[in-house]
Amino acid sequence: QVQLVESGGGLVQAGDSLRLSCATSGRTFSGYAMAWFRQAPGKERDIVAAISRNGVNTYYAGSVKGRFTMSRDNAKNTVYLQMNSLKPEDTAVYYCAATPSVGGYYLPRSGYDFWGQGTQVTVSS
Repeated sequence: QVQLVESGGGLVQAGDSLRLSCATSGRTFSGYAMAWFRQAPGKERDIVAAISRNGVNTYYAGSVKGRFTMSRDNAKNTVYLQMNSLKPEDTAVYYCAATPSVGGYYLPRSGYDFWGQGTQVTVSS
């Protein structure tokens, strides 16, 4: 079992930056693909970014490409989501997700076995 704990959310203004963190338990973190999803009120939970187990390969949704950066520190069992130039449409609950991987990452929500409790990000205009 893997436990994920997100932190770093908050209320910011448009154009500001935030860095989300997701700390994980267990000694097999380096064997997991990781991802960030977000869910706005009344909408589906959609993928924002994903990263392979070694951190070499990443994926970004079109709406955040060039503004968000996902990274991981396998020594600290933590993944990060650096969010720059935030927009009101980025307002959502952000979830960290993990799944065992032999190499790459996954895009569908169903590809992830473990989820954090979520952290709220609110961007005011």
